Amino acid sequence: MSNYTVESCKVESADRVVLHTRLFKPREDAGRADDGGRGLGVVLVHPYTVLGGCQALLRGIASELAGRGLPAVTFDMRGAGKSTGRPSLTGFAEVKDVIAVCKWACDNLSLRRILLVGSSADGLVEHFVLQIYRMGLCVSLLCLLDRYVNRL
Repeated sequence: MSNYTVESCKVESADRVVLHTRLFKPREDAGRADDGGRGLGVVLVHPYTVLGGCQALLRGIASELAGRGLPAVTFDMRGAGKSTGRPSLTGFAEVKDVIAVCKWACDNLSLRRILLVGSSADGLVEHFVLQIYRMGLCVSLLCLLDRYVNRL
């Protein structure tokens, strides 16, 4: 028996795109990761939809996080998987998707802090963080498999 559950739900973005979302939730009886009582959760952003990105690519990371006591959220951006809408060529419409999911996670999971984990999203990930920060949500950033990692 695993020490987390997976729930599917739908989150609506500001422009009415319905995003297929999965919550990897630690079990109540499982020990929570020590986040110092700060209400930390992780939102994972898949690679660009046009290049084949989807939330299924992040299932392993999300399950490991939840197994260690941190709630993790994955979702299909517009045009991927079961989400409605069409992917954009610029990626700016996808910013609305990330904002909607982060806001949903804060509101529904009682989170006060979000670690936003992105892979292969290039400069858009920084734009996500800036927009979410302007909404008053506390966000940290971790880029995986991104060209910026080589610059650190």
